[in-house]
Amino acid sequence: MAGICCEVVGESEAAAPVEPTSRASRRRRMELLPFKLVAEAAVLPPLENGRKRQKLDLVRPTSRDCDNAVQNSDTDKLEKDQELNGSLNFNGAVKSEAVEEEKESPKFGMTSVCGRRRDMEDAVSIHPSFCKQSRQVQMSSDVHFYGVFDGHGCSHVAMKCKDRFHEILKEEIEACGGEKAVEWKGRMERSFERMDKEVQKWTVDAKERSSCRCELQTPQCDAVGSTAVVAVVTPDEIIVANCGDSRAVLCRNGVALPLSDDHKPDRPDEMLRIQEAGGRVIYWDGPRVLGVLAMSRAIGDNYLKPFVISEPEVTITKRKREEECLILASDGLWDVVPNDTACGVA
Repeated sequence: MAGICCEVVGESEAAAPVEPTSRASRRRRMELLPFKLVAEAAVLPPLENGRKRQKLDLVRPTSRDCDNAVQNSDTDKLEKDQELNGSLNFNGAVKSEAVEEEKESPKFGMTSVCGRRRDMEDAVSIHPSFCKQSRQVQMSSDVHFYGVFDGHGCSHVAMKCKDRFHEILKEEIEACGGEKAVEWKGRMERSFERMDKEVQKWTVDAKERSSCRCELQTPQCDAVGSTAVVAVVTPDEIIVANCGDSRAVLCRNGVALPLSDDHKPDRPDEMLRIQEAGGRVIYWDGPRVLGVLAMSRAIGDNYLKPFVISEPEVTITKRKREEECLILASDGLWDVVPNDTACGVA
C-alpha cells in the first residue's frame, strides 16, 4: 500500500498560542529556543513527567524520495504537524534567513507499506515545482506533480513509471508553448499512452530489461503492470488522471471529495467495454478480467490487451480557499479505509 497526502491550502492558519501556565511549559519554550537557529537535525530530550516529545526531523530528504520536501516552514509549525499526523512522515527544513523564496513549496507526507507479497511492488513519485506553466507572456506559476503506482506481477513497471512519468508529462506541457493554456485532458491521455508504449518496448527488449524476479516466471514480463493515479496541482486547478483502482480524494472544508473513479471489472461501463472487445469478466475471488486481473485499466499487462487499456479518466477541479489536503493512495488503503476517515486522519 502506498499513498501521498499533500497540503493544498493556499494560506496556512496560524498556530494557537501556548499559555505559560506551568513550569514545564516555560522550560519547554526555553529548550526550543536554541534549536530555531540550528539547521541540522536535532533531537530534544524527553520531559521530566515522562511524556514523549516528538522528534524534530529537520534533515532535507534525499533525492531518491524528492528533491524538495517541506521547505520554508518554521520549527513550531513542523512540530505541530508531526503531532497531528501520527503515521505520516513529514521531512522538514528550516528556512534560512539568508535565502528567502517568494513562494513556499507544498507540504506533503508519504507512506509505503509492503503487504502480504514477497516484494514491495508499489512506487511513489513526488516532484514539487517540476515545471512552469505560463499563463501570460511575463507571468508563470509552479506546477507540482504527485503520483502513486500500484504494481502487480513485479515492481519494475511501477518503478519505470516513477522514473519516467513526470518527465513525459513535462515534455507534453512544454510542447504547448508558453503563450497558450495547457489542454490538460489531451496531454494527460497522451502521457499515459507514451508511458504504456515505453513499458511495452522496455519489457520486450532484453538488453534494457533489468534482472528481476518476474523474469524467472515469464521471459518477456508480459504479465506485469501497474495502476497509476497522477495529480498535477497548479495555483488554479487540480488535475487528476487515473488508470486502475487507485484513488485521489480531496478534503475540502472537512468534506471528502473523490476526484477519480476506480476502474473495477464489474463497473457496468467497464464490463460492457471488456465484453465488446471480446473479453470476459470472471468472478474468481472477486471480479477479474479473464479471471486474472482485478482491475480493468492499467499500464503494462501486454498479455491482457485490448481488454485492459491504459487510457486514463481525467478530472479538472477548480481550486478553492477551503481546501485542506489531497490524498493519493492505492487500493491497499481504500479497500479498508473510507474516504471520510482518511481525510479525518490526514
